[in-house]
Amino acid sequence: MNKYEFNIYEQISRNIKKYRIKAGITQAELAEMVGVSHEFIRRNESKKGKKSFSVDTLWKISLALNIPPGLLFEVDMDEVVQQ
Repeated sequence: MNKYEFNIYEQISRNIKKYRIKAGITQAELAEMVGVSHEFIRRNESKKGKKSFSVDTLWKISLALNIPPGLLFEVDMDEVVQQ
């Protein structure tokens, strides 16, 4: 896989989970803070779940996690090259 075939939705999903856990927030708590269903957060964090989120939702997630929105787009390029 080259860097242009990388699935950014999967990376954002991993980052949401990483920063949610780091913040000590449950999926249900994050869902309530963002104004989405617990199922929405669960599905988007799941490795097998269909990923779909808007820029507005990503903004709200970053606010709830108290992180700059850009951190949700962080990519480990070493990981991309290995895929």
